[in-house]
Amino acid sequence: MPTHILLGVTGSIAAYRSAELVSLARKRGHQVRVMMTEAATHFVGPTTFEALSGEAVLLDTFRGTTSTMDHIEWAKWADILVIAPLSANTLAKLACGLADDALSTTTMALPRGRPAVLAPAMNTEMWEHPAVQRNLRWLEELGRYRIVAPVAKRLACGDVGVGGMEEPAHILDEVEAALG
Repeated sequence: MPTHILLGVTGSIAAYRSAELVSLARKRGHQVRVMMTEAATHFVGPTTFEALSGEAVLLDTFRGTTSTMDHIEWAKWADILVIAPLSANTLAKLACGLADDALSTTTMALPRGRPAVLAPAMNTEMWEHPAVQRNLRWLEELGRYRIVAPVAKRLACGDVGVGGMEEPAHILDEVEAALG
């Protein structure tokens, strides 16, 4: 039976790299469903993920793919949750327990004991901001999330520093390791 990977994509230029993550996961025999924040759709369209995953994309909590309870059904379906890229905004929502979109609501509905892998991506100044670092510590303290730290590189904004999303193949390795 294939592993069910639920991938969250948030508003970051690194969202285009999530398409590669879906493709690699499918090649390794995993079944993938994608949910996107509204901001993510400004970087990559849901049609891309539908084509790569063979599944509908979840975009809205109340206008789901099959019912208004998709956030519950999708959370139960998942063997593992991955959010890549994880924006500063969604990181803050998770740290504070906010659930105001399909991705954050589904994440909050993930059954206890299910692994979750987070791969942040943002500008270096954002990554190093004290509030982002505090929110990251809060998530780590919960014990529910495995963090795949961003890497140092030349970022889309032209800056060089830590904040780039880790390579999709490495993220998938972390996902498979979290599954045991």
